[in-house]
Amino acid sequence: MKRLFGLSVALALMPLAQAADPEAGRVKVATVCAACHGAAGVSVSDAIPNLAAQRAGYLVTQLKALKDGTRKNAIMNAIAAQLSAEDMANVAAYFAAQPGAQAGARSGLLPNVALTRVNFPEGYKDTFTRYHTINFPATKQVRYYFANKVAAQAARDGKPLPDGSVLFAEVHAAKLDAQKNPVSGADGFYVVEKLLFYTAMATGAGWGSEIPDMLRNGSWNYAVFTTDKQRRAGVNQAECLACHKPLDKESYVFTLKQLAGAK
Repeated sequence: MKRLFGLSVALALMPLAQAADPEAGRVKVATVCAACHGAAGVSVSDAIPNLAAQRAGYLVTQLKALKDGTRKNAIMNAIAAQLSAEDMANVAAYFAAQPGAQAGARSGLLPNVALTRVNFPEGYKDTFTRYHTINFPATKQVRYYFANKVAAQAARDGKPLPDGSVLFAEVHAAKLDAQKNPVSGADGFYVVEKLLFYTAMATGAGWGSEIPDMLRNGSWNYAVFTTDKQRRAGVNQAECLACHKPLDKESYVFTLKQLAGAK
């Protein structure tokens, strides 16, 4: 009895956890989370999980794991790192209160992350610097990276990439051998079979103004182009923005070191 009484006193003296605020969670979701998971927890694509009606405790646990890095996801690690414990509790409470998604339901892309100002850089092979090549074993692809003169010069000078910078990549399927493994050339890179699509990132004055701070990459916008040089519809910039977000000290560019060393 004494032990139980002592425990009761100890519990009574512990500070009560602040109750979660679903309305504050809704506001946070509307500005950031909705870009991928939808305003009501119904995601924008089959590759992104629905969060509507998920248990709040589970969501908080996962967000904490994403924040401290024990759960790995490049996009969500960057977002969760910016959330406070209060933010996590509020967002989790909001999603938990939403009705579960119907089979096949999907949210539309938020206009401010669907919009891109990046245009296809005609004549890039003659005017851009080809500065890097990367094999992607998981997808059996090889990518060739290019940069316009503005970006290349700034990188060489050790300066942040300024507005007007354009980085561009050709994405190719690798040639496969009889065992369906990529064939490598003498240089160690996969031999190209065919062009699949292009990716691009470019920065212009004010281009990031409509993007929430938790996602914003300065003034960078992103785009994917088909082989006939048309913007691919339905590209969610939020995924690109979140992935590049931790690279603020490198002008939000994964290959800045290679660009700086390009001849």
